[in-house]
Amino acid sequence: MAANFTNIFGQGRRRLTLFYSAIMAVFLVLLIFVVHKTMEWSITSEQARELMDTASNVAEGQIYLNHHPDISLDDATYKSTNDRLFFYVFDEDGRLLNFARASFRIEPFILDLVRNWDGQEGEVSVFGRKNDAGQMTTRVMMTAKTIHDADGTLQTIYVGKDVTAMYNGMQKSTYAMGVLGVVALIIATAAGHFLSGRAMVPLKEAYEKQRQFAADASHELRTPLAVVMASADLLGNDPSITSPFLKQVIEDVRDEVKKMTKLVSDLLLVARSDNKALKLKPTKFDAAELLGQTARVMQPLAEKKHITIDTAELEKHEIQADEQKIKQLMLILVDNAVKYTPDGGRVTVGFEKAPQGRVRFYVQDTGIGISEEDQKRIFDRFYRVDKARSREMGGNGLGLSIAQEIVNLHQGTIDVQSAPGEGTRFIVELRVKYKA
Repeated sequence: MAANFTNIFGQGRRRLTLFYSAIMAVFLVLLIFVVHKTMEWSITSEQARELMDTASNVAEGQIYLNHHPDISLDDATYKSTNDRLFFYVFDEDGRLLNFARASFRIEPFILDLVRNWDGQEGEVSVFGRKNDAGQMTTRVMMTAKTIHDADGTLQTIYVGKDVTAMYNGMQKSTYAMGVLGVVALIIATAAGHFLSGRAMVPLKEAYEKQRQFAADASHELRTPLAVVMASADLLGNDPSITSPFLKQVIEDVRDEVKKMTKLVSDLLLVARSDNKALKLKPTKFDAAELLGQTARVMQPLAEKKHITIDTAELEKHEIQADEQKIKQLMLILVDNAVKYTPDGGRVTVGFEKAPQGRVRFYVQDTGIGISEEDQKRIFDRFYRVDKARSREMGGNGLGLSIAQEIVNLHQGTIDVQSAPGEGTRFIVELRVKYKA
């Protein structure tokens, strides 16, 4: 596998933490958005109601003044005011009849809005003004209402309020919620990491028990299988057994025991690698010679399917590694290539140019190929692309997993290039010198 199970548990914990953090992040973003919109709606609706009430009061007062022209307006009405609430009354000729002035800072902006007013009566709108830097510096909420004077002349009342402070406060509140949300997300991530670690404890314990059982069972099964194989050999060599049927039965027993022995050996190797009990014994040898020897060993099986194993000219590639493990690695790859190549196909083994201090060899076939989806899982234990064909060919789904484990132990890499119907190419890159 790409990593031992300790790393897998660590990856699982990180994925659970990230998943939990992502959910919390989405929740917090939605919460802040909903709170912001709710706060905005609550404040603006209240301000709009106040403007509408003010517009109605100003309209009533203006109607009263229209019917009593002898009443003089209070001089204070024409003075500047710092109150954020303001109004202006214009006749249809654009003459100012009455007002409560806005701040001198925003009055030019207000009068410009009045001159270009195109809103519907009773509609409350929010207008903003930006500075040269593009920042919003002023926000004004305004509405308009029309009335008629005593002789029927149309008059328009514009009522507004400076809501800049309100929006600034709301913006600061949103920023504060955002900061609190980040702090909450950090705390939630830490809590998620802790809880996911606790959740992994029973999984690790269950895995350790399963691993120990596989190691113990594999070890204990080796002796009875050896006894059964020896007994089958004795029966096969017994001259008193002449029945073709019995001989076939004995041969079938031997084949099945061989398969079981290989499976038990693979399971024991996997269990030892998980327990970090698998030790390497580095020696210096010629990888090219070993690859050629592996090809020759597989030649009889290839000839049964009329498959050609092409070794071309294998130049000497001397490396320092565990010779037996590398031989097992090569055997797994060549065996797979022969198994999954149809009759009359070709298997090619050889070396490629590699970076300094590395050696790279490949095993290529003209077989059924592997889909892109399956390529992501072919190194998983017990995973078989075609389960039916794998059973027929004696596969147990551990070969490529063991191959990658051997490569990882040598701190190398193994890659696959394949497509359905176009064959498969496995590329292994190892260090020239490896020291355990």
